[in-house]
Amino acid sequence: MSLQAYKTAATRAENPREMEYRLFGQVTRALMHASTVDRSDIATRIDALDWNRRLWTALATDCSSEDNAMDKALRAQIISISLFVGRHSSAIMRGEEDFEPLIDINRMIMQGLAGPAPAQAA
Repeated sequence: MSLQAYKTAATRAENPREMEYRLFGQVTRALMHASTVDRSDIATRIDALDWNRRLWTALATDCSSEDNAMDKALRAQIISISLFVGRHSSAIMRGEEDFEPLIDINRMIMQGLAGPAPAQAA
């Protein structure tokens, strides 16, 4: 099976929430890896930060559309997070901050996308 055929099959099998979860997982893994490389490995660090920033920019762009059916307050929060991601990414590249806040934000979003945890037995 070709890679494109696999991607097409995977896309058909996932709902949008599952695709967002998978994308956040991939981006977050890239950030985690970039946080472990030497600061001189600028390409790895920039690639991960850029991918994360593009993800958040796409979300903010979608949230700024009047056609978006989400609650306006939630849309505003997502746009605010996107602005923070941009500023924090720049600070990381200047050596002023680290990756952890970006990783934590993405993990929290993934938890929300995963839905409520199953009830635990007493």
